[in-house]
Amino acid sequence: MRIRVINPNTTESMTALIEASARAVAGPGTVVEAVTSGMGPASIESHYDEALAVPGILAAVAEPADGYVLACFGDPGLDAAREVASGPVVGIAEAAMHAAAMVGRGFSVVTTLSRTKGRAHDLATRYVAAGACRGVHACDIAVLDLEHDPGARKEVIDLARHALERDGSDVIVLGCAGMAEFAAAASAELGVPVVDGVAAATVLVESLVRLGLRTSVREEYAPPPPKRYTGLLADFTRS
Repeated sequence: MRIRVINPNTTESMTALIEASARAVAGPGTVVEAVTSGMGPASIESHYDEALAVPGILAAVAEPADGYVLACFGDPGLDAAREVASGPVVGIAEAAMHAAAMVGRGFSVVTTLSRTKGRAHDLATRYVAAGACRGVHACDIAVLDLEHDPGARKEVIDLARHALERDGSDVIVLGCAGMAEFAAAASAELGVPVVDGVAAATVLVESLVRLGLRTSVREEYAPPPPKRYTGLLADFTRS
């Protein structure tokens, strides 16, 4: 099977990190194709960024694959992607939160900037039962600085330790694809499950494909109706 792992921002080095995380867990016979969005922001750290990332995501999802991973913790454009994709589409926040809820009574999210905490809370309300997400904590390290800041891993792990104690949680969810490489070290140091959404989404998509399940085309996730788009969106016209 071929899984297309989409980095919704335009930073190639982050795509490489995402690809490594996905390939590390992919099963035998699974080909991971990591792609960088062809248009959009260099990183996604606001609602504005998320909105402008969606056209690039939809262009990437239009390429055929058995399944797709959206590798941004805000899960931007997830519903729209499901309307046009040829296989199941899973967001990394969606996969991480579901996985966390299965291995503990409550989880805490450790994310990047404080301004993104509200989005994480919104997604938790959609994805998991009330009370499963016990807190969202921001390290206030910008997404693109996670790769280059030598102290980023320690700050994330220290914040995760604080979150466990403050929230009374027993699982940590890493709230950014750029934190994927921290998961194993954080779990070993903290002694609790630490969920990387990229890995979780990759395995979940594999499972859906093996089960022969794809997004239903009845009602809401049916292909969007033919429509003309203009200006910069002219290429998205559907006939």
